[in-house]
Amino acid sequence: MSFKIVMDSCGELPASLLGDERFESVPLGLEVGEYQVPDDENFNQAEFLKKVAEYPKCPKSSCPSPERFMESYLASVDHVYVVTLSAHLSGSYNSAELGKKLYLEKHGQKQIHVIDSQSASGGETQIALKLVELEEAGLSFEEIVKQIEAFRDSVQTYFVLDNLETLRKNGRLTGVQALVASTLNIKPVMGADKGEIIQRSKTIGIKKALGKMAELAACEVTNSEERRLIITHCNAPDRARQVRDMVMERTKFKECIIMDTRGISSMYANDGGVIVTT
Repeated sequence: MSFKIVMDSCGELPASLLGDERFESVPLGLEVGEYQVPDDENFNQAEFLKKVAEYPKCPKSSCPSPERFMESYLASVDHVYVVTLSAHLSGSYNSAELGKKLYLEKHGQKQIHVIDSQSASGGETQIALKLVELEEAGLSFEEIVKQIEAFRDSVQTYFVLDNLETLRKNGRLTGVQALVASTLNIKPVMGADKGEIIQRSKTIGIKKALGKMAELAACEVTNSEERRLIITHCNAPDRARQVRDMVMERTKFKECIIMDTRGISSMYANDGGVIVTT
């Protein structure tokens, strides 16, 4: 059966899949004062990070409209899967669901399934790549929906950032009861619990924080040889490779993918941030 995977632009794709017609990225909007751009293939990370560093207030984002999602469902395929960032972090999931309703009302029946990744960045990528495997295995739409929801629930997300202010000022840290002060050089290791951001640990300094994140990722994964290690970073390739090596020293994965963040993830991760999903 033919299929299409729609991702909002918080999710990254490996270079080998860029331009693959089975995938479409629906861009969110980025706003740094008067500087407003879509998070699309023209996103310039260096320029964006410079604008954020110079802006005295907090950058913002906007989710795609339901109509824009509906347009992405128009492909002549049998199955459409939509992967969005956590509904606790964005309205993207709700917009994608409304887009599905609009499509069905206007164009009639089609097998469309919208998945709240309960994650972001590489967490969306994990789901998208798993969907390809399930489709290529020849499973029915109903069975794929069942298996991908279970897989989504098994994905673990961790991240270490130099700067948590964008998340804090945009109200994305409501699930964190007591966040340590960055002025003390205490770096928290963050994670996700059903799509909400939580604090998993805290250390002194970025090096120890990256090491603790790698330890958690390696120790908490199950059936690692059947899974992917996906590391996304915001302008921090050396840190990403260090984390990869620390994780892989402890356990083996069938594949490791390292990618630079797109616009939305760059906005929240800030310069130097590293995100790990397993």
